[in-house]
Order: sequence, then C-alpha cells, then structure tokens
Amino acid sequence: FVIKYQKMKVTDLVKNKIKAFPEGVIFGYDDFDIEQSKESALKIALYRLVKDGVIERLSKGRFYKPKQGITGNLRPDEYEIVKDLLVENGEPIGYITGLGIFNRLGLTTQLSNIIQIGLNFDKKQIQRGKYTIKFIRQWNIINKKNIPLLQLLDCIRFIKSIPDTSIDQSFKRLMVLVGELQDKEIESFVNLTLKYPSSTRTIAGA
Repeated sequence: FVIKYQKMKVTDLVKNKIKAFPEGVIFGYDDFDIEQSKESALKIALYRLVKDGVIERLSKGRFYKPKQGITGNLRPDEYEIVKDLLVENGEPIGYITGLGIFNRLGLTTQLSNIIQIGLNFDKKQIQRGKYTIKFIRQWNIINKKNIPLLQLLDCIRFIKSIPDTSIDQSFKRLMVLVGELQDKEIESFVNLTLKYPSSTRTIAGA
C-alpha cells in the first residue's frame, strides 16, 4: 500500500509539474524535485505520459510538451534541443549556427534535423532522437555580444552550403544584413573576421 501511495504521489507531482511547463520546452529527470529512491516511479510516470501523447520523448531522459500546429505537432525550437550544450556556469560556450541560422536570417526556407553548434573546441557529433548535433570550430572567443556577429560570419563562411538558393542571392541577402549593423558592430565584425579563413574575409570585405 505504501509503495502504491508513493507512486501515486509521484504521478500527481509529475503531472502538475508538466502542466506548468510551457509548450516546446525541453525537460529531464533533474527538473523534478524527486528523491533518488523514487526515480523509477518518475520514469514510469513519464513513460505513461509519452504513451498517452501528453508529452513527447526527444532522446533518452529528455522530453517536451509538443505545440499543436495546423498539420500536427510542431518540432521543438532548436535552442531548446541543445540549450544544455550552449551554456556553462551561466556563460555561453557555444551558439547555434549553420542550417538553423541560414533559415532564421532569411537565407533559405529549408529546415533540417541537423543542428550545428559553434564551439571553441573540437567535439564529436551526437544524436538526440531524430536530431543530429554537429559541432563547428570557432576560433574567436564566444560571448553574448558577439554571437550574432559570429552567426553572420558563419553564413559568409559557408555561403556555398546554403541550400535552396544561389550564391548570388545569398550574397545580396548578406549585404542587407551587414548593412543593418551599427558602427560599433561593424568594428567588432571586422575584428572577428581576422580569425576566419581568407575566403570569408574576402567576401566580408566585399
């Protein structure tokens, strides 16, 4: 009877906690204030909620409440999928780049199950459910202020890899984006190009 009561208590706690989570936010076991002895009950409760369609499983130990779209459940935001890989002790150590940024900056309309992250160190790609997380080496120091500029420079660096468009179209769009930068941002932008390949510096200069 005691075991059954404890499991019921955990189930109720889990359901109430999940109700408070916004749709699309990724959560894991650590987001529930449950003692270690009740961890198996927590896993069972989450498994049942996945089975009932209340939540979806992203990868091992990671879940989210799906947003409802016109054609069905929407995919979670890229940031949510990889947020634990982007920050350490409250400071950014990485940033989303590549395919996700191409789309966000209006360089392509395509979406992908590949998420690319810029880091100051090498790291092997990992898999999270249907999403492949790849890592790109960034030689500049990463901080909150320069991330948008690094994302823009990465678009220039990988201009030939932007899908569903031409280099000429991408160049024109990048000219607009660079033209929107303020004077101080231009100065930082130029300094950041110095650690990029010569081909990136050439296009950035143009």
